[in-house]
Amino acid sequence: MDDIPIPVTAQPVRLLDQLRERMREQNLAYSTEKTYLYWIRSFIRFHRLRHPRDMGAAEVDAFLSHLAVHRSVSPGTQAIALNALIFLYHRFLDRDLGQLAFRRARRKRRLPQVLSHDEAMAIIARIRPPVQLMVQLMYGSGLRQAEACSLRVKDVDLSMSELIVRHGKGNKDRRTVLPDSIRASLENQIHFVEQLHNRDLLAGFGEVYLPVALARKYPQAARETRWQYIFPARAPAPDPVTGVIRRHHTHPSWLRKNAHAAVRAAHIHKHVTCHTFRHSFATRLLEKSYDLRTIQELLGHSDISTTEIYTHVLNKGGRGVVSPIDS
Repeated sequence: MDDIPIPVTAQPVRLLDQLRERMREQNLAYSTEKTYLYWIRSFIRFHRLRHPRDMGAAEVDAFLSHLAVHRSVSPGTQAIALNALIFLYHRFLDRDLGQLAFRRARRKRRLPQVLSHDEAMAIIARIRPPVQLMVQLMYGSGLRQAEACSLRVKDVDLSMSELIVRHGKGNKDRRTVLPDSIRASLENQIHFVEQLHNRDLLAGFGEVYLPVALARKYPQAARETRWQYIFPARAPAPDPVTGVIRRHHTHPSWLRKNAHAAVRAAHIHKHVTCHTFRHSFATRLLEKSYDLRTIQELLGHSDISTTEIYTHVLNKGGRGVVSPIDS
């Protein structure tokens, strides 16, 4: 249940609690909140627990340079740390850091690992339901692992053959394709969820987690079938914040464990993670000559340059060149 926001007191005293409150006032995604707080903590610890009010641009430069030089972080990771500190100083402490002069992380151009269609299907064939269906959604719809785990009944539109991803990365919603080949499996899973939910209601449970504002606006929604997770946890458990007994969604670690076991069973020696299936989804679409803008929308990328990396994956063998030994 690590995607449920922890509570903040009405008048927080601790710096990090005050930061949480400000982030929630500005509607930052909970995943962004956790990431920013991680880097702000790291910044404070790097400077031996000095208060951010007693520091400024020089200390920010020193920390970001340390990340690049001594921790060899990627440019993307350094940029996230920078964004966290900009939020801290600009939007929380209302201080301008001015012109920063930190050492930039070196860009390491790495192509995403991609599976062939046969490899992807060989892995999927070795996974038992319902985790198999989750992997099929990552490969067939381009979902991230967290998006697959947190999919709700109402997010499946069978009539339009599409999935609606709510609060994806960057707190954005998007629509993506629902594969015809898994429609029947998905309908069966939804039927299972309906039966499970009815049993939970009879047992005095049946409530699911909803964001606080939504739960306040629709107090009965948490007990409705359409809000239930498509891949529910095995048993109800206490909400870590309120103590209310709820059935949450399957934890991503269970998905990863099953996927990794299937990779080993299929004797595939590539470095395969759950995100590899999403990479493979994008690459298959490029192979079928779909345009980059369409793929960008299905993946939910803010910048098309992120999507363009898949064009390099297709340039196998040195921009598609046929080796002389194969002539």
